[in-house]
Amino acid sequence: MYQRIGAAAYKVDLSNTLKLCAHLKQPQEGFKSIHVAGTNGKGSTSHMLASIFQEAGYKTGLYTSPHLKDFRERIKIDGKMIPKKNVVSFVKEHKSFFEENELSFFEMTVGLAFDHFNNEKVDIAIIEVGLGGRLDSTNVIQPELSIVTNIGLDHTQFLGTTLAEIAGEKGGIIKPKIPVIIGESNTETKPVFDKIANMLNSPIYYVDQEESIDFTTDLKGSYQKKNVRTVLSSVRQLNEMGWNISEEVLNKGLMNTVSNTGLLGRWQQLKQSPKVICDIAHNAEGIQEIVRQLKDQTYDELHMVLGFVNDKNLDKVLPLFPKEAHYYFCKPNIERGLDEHELLKKAEQFRMGGEVFRSVEEAYQEALKRSAPDDLIYVGGSAFVVAEIV
Repeated sequence: MYQRIGAAAYKVDLSNTLKLCAHLKQPQEGFKSIHVAGTNGKGSTSHMLASIFQEAGYKTGLYTSPHLKDFRERIKIDGKMIPKKNVVSFVKEHKSFFEENELSFFEMTVGLAFDHFNNEKVDIAIIEVGLGGRLDSTNVIQPELSIVTNIGLDHTQFLGTTLAEIAGEKGGIIKPKIPVIIGESNTETKPVFDKIANMLNSPIYYVDQEESIDFTTDLKGSYQKKNVRTVLSSVRQLNEMGWNISEEVLNKGLMNTVSNTGLLGRWQQLKQSPKVICDIAHNAEGIQEIVRQLKDQTYDELHMVLGFVNDKNLDKVLPLFPKEAHYYFCKPNIERGLDEHELLKKAEQFRMGGEVFRSVEEAYQEALKRSAPDDLIYVGGSAFVVAEIV
């Protein structure tokens, strides 16, 4: 399982997924879909779109990863997680096929999602890419619309070491003659997207070149403004294609994203006094946004509960964190969690002083104990850290 053990579980091949779809009688052909890729923001964008479609009265599937508390968070219809009995019966029915073909955890989960959406006759499913795009297991769908939120240097061991290479992988979700929305671009990534779109005769729209429109969402964090703009551009394109989403519905969908979809861990406030904020941002681009947001907060002292996975490039992310904070270093409770002592040693190279704790909970409780009412506690570094406290 990539979520737990990392690189050893990553497969650079769609053959297993294609074989599984054939075995399941091509469930991905039984529903319309929107495909969402990107380094950051694809989860928030997917949830906002799902919320909007729900408000518009469409029966809406949502496939995302990773989950925070419950595996079933990955597969939802109209905000409701897939029932346990459906998961159990699916595995029971297809277990021998999984074993014979040595399917990965992610491949099986994608098959389960597609089967569930097909059986339940959803009107539309928002499908978030797991990793990359071109070779991701989700990339067997023929969507109504493809979306790439942005490109950053993350998962470079799989996707390439330059923004252009990574754009090539994520741009792999672009399909012939299917419109594609690009949330953010730059001089390195735009030529890559243009080339793919031209080759496939796919209309391409760059959100960062459009006029800004003022809509808000219940997802907190100033970084969500970029995701909202991507969603607005996507909805405009979908309406041109015959979908019916009014401005009123759009606004309601954006303002009810959390209640409609159950999204967790995006600049989520857990306590008021002291204020406790958690966020799953885990790469350089995401953490830059978090640090910008922290600068806008008012507090007396800043407490940072931090943990990472062991394949994270700490030389890129640690220098971004503020120096004037109390740090509580911990290890998330998964196999690929980074040892807290190693993290402290690395952090000290960047003048980040702090202490180590054996668990996220222990670190969090200590931060609460040491905080005054007007202090701010931030918990993050990894989705797996956040999962242990939400």
